[in-house]
Amino acid sequence: MATKHIIGIIPARMGSSRFYGKPLEKIRGIPMVAHVYFRSKMSKLLSEVYVATCDQEIAHYVEGVGGKVIMTADTHERASDRTAEALIKVEKAKGIQVDIVVMIQGDEPMLRPEMIDEAVQPIIEDDSILVTNLMAPLKSAKEHDDKNEVKVVVDRQHFALYFSREPIPSRWKMGEDVIKQKQVCVIPFRREFLLKFNELDPTPLEVAESVDMMRVLEHGYKIKMIKTKHDVYSVDTEQDRQRVEKLMEDDNLMPYYKS
Repeated sequence: MATKHIIGIIPARMGSSRFYGKPLEKIRGIPMVAHVYFRSKMSKLLSEVYVATCDQEIAHYVEGVGGKVIMTADTHERASDRTAEALIKVEKAKGIQVDIVVMIQGDEPMLRPEMIDEAVQPIIEDDSILVTNLMAPLKSAKEHDDKNEVKVVVDRQHFALYFSREPIPSRWKMGEDVIKQKQVCVIPFRREFLLKFNELDPTPLEVAESVDMMRVLEHGYKIKMIKTKHDVYSVDTEQDRQRVEKLMEDDNLMPYYKS
């Protein structure tokens, strides 16, 4: 099997409507974007990691800690669009063609490098898979009802059927016994498919749910969902940041990048 050129891109911006400036908000004394960057760099499969941003504050910080930055337009409404622009700029600057690009959301400070490898391996092994996405169990009804948590339901082969911020699947008959899964925003694309995705028209359910991956499904493509064994929580609010800060108190990766 030929060696694949695989890169990670972390889209990050200051202007989050739910939590302005969250990439630079500190968790255990370190800005969140730095947690994601340094932990992504530990992946065995990524040849390089870049932060894609339109904000000079983020760029200055990342460059100051030795990270690589790609400046992007400030008009992107979707992280995947920002990632596609960054991909083209990386290829032009380096004179290379990437095989797989992993979009790693900048609000996943508990990311484990093994999670990136989990998500990428199926694309390496199966040429028919265009895009994968990690998923993890929701632990409570409260999380199931939380609109900041993107839920996903899958078929028997673990291909996504639907993503929603609403509590799917319904607990009406099965109560708390219903299997509940959340999207974890580590999303590897084949290069050609990310560029194709970027050319597709936005779709009604993508807009209604505010979930990029609905565009893939509505245009008739498949997303292979990969279960991760790791417990992670994204940060969408100050309350999330406080929870994650407590959970990372004894984190065993931080000593490798904490200065």
